[in-house]
Amino acid sequence: MTLNENPENTGLKPDLPRKPMSPEAMRVSVAPMMDWTDRHCRYFHRLMSRHALLYTEMVTTGALIHGDVPRHLRFHAEEHPVALQLGGSEPADLAHCAKLGQAWGYDEINLNCGCPSERVQRGAFGACLMAEPALVADCVKAMVDVVDVPVTVKHRIGIDRIESYEFVRDFVGTVSEAGCTTFIVHARNAWLQGLSPKQNREIPPLRPALVHRLKHDFPSLRFAINGGIATTAQVHEHLRLLDGVMIGREAYHNPWWLAEWDAAFFGAAPSPITREDVEARMCDYMAREAAEHGTPWSNVARHMLGLRNGLPGARRWRQAWSDHRLKTKSPHEVMAIAHEPVAQAA
Repeated sequence: MTLNENPENTGLKPDLPRKPMSPEAMRVSVAPMMDWTDRHCRYFHRLMSRHALLYTEMVTTGALIHGDVPRHLRFHAEEHPVALQLGGSEPADLAHCAKLGQAWGYDEINLNCGCPSERVQRGAFGACLMAEPALVADCVKAMVDVVDVPVTVKHRIGIDRIESYEFVRDFVGTVSEAGCTTFIVHARNAWLQGLSPKQNREIPPLRPALVHRLKHDFPSLRFAINGGIATTAQVHEHLRLLDGVMIGREAYHNPWWLAEWDAAFFGAAPSPITREDVEARMCDYMAREAAEHGTPWSNVARHMLGLRNGLPGARRWRQAWSDHRLKTKSPHEVMAIAHEPVAQAA
């Protein structure tokens, strides 16, 4: 396991060029999710899918310019392909942070134009940027001019009560002229007032037909769809019409689904890995993290609580991995305790 601790350590030999990310990587991806898709979560997900594209949590330009860059950008070489999502609205700041992302080894830089939270709005970025497509275009061009990796945009189909297709069509058209060729579209409006971020993921209706129409109207661009996708059948249906599918909450809450993805969506051989293999390897990872960075195992284990969903003893297994009274024990000891009710249930 190699952890990128500084911009020089990208997992590549200095005399070798960066290996370009395969266009196939965007076929299925795990969405950027605040407080969830940190490097521990991405390492866990990568154990189950070798090919899915993984995204960081949104990292604001302010956090990188004024904060602890290694804390925000370090990741494990095993996470590739992995994309950095940035939040910001100042072209110069975004260009600076995109260069940092490329230097640290990320395979893609993504601009967040979809988050509706009030905190993000106060920073004048996220979904509210959809009202300023020319500014987004300036931001994209600033990043495209300074990095060699793809610059992509994640956005909604509309904001507030603006539900016309022309709104999102014109947004894509303007931004694409600045050099963005890949758009990830959450197929709901973002209501900037009156709804919480959670409600914004549930209340505005899904309208996937608008995303399909974008692909029809911009055939040279690449589109992935996000929002409400929870089954293999749904993924295949969208892949008939689009270039990619991005999955959020379902991937997080039911992570074992990822073990099917390489065979189902990328044409790879079925993986022989078992849930027990994944858990054991995560225990090894937790032990290394504790030794190298002082990371409590609970910071890592919280991401894998859905691993045994639907199996006998799953509830008590989750309770063991959530029990902070066990925090002084090693991860492997906790795993043994967690499997006592599993063995009893069997």
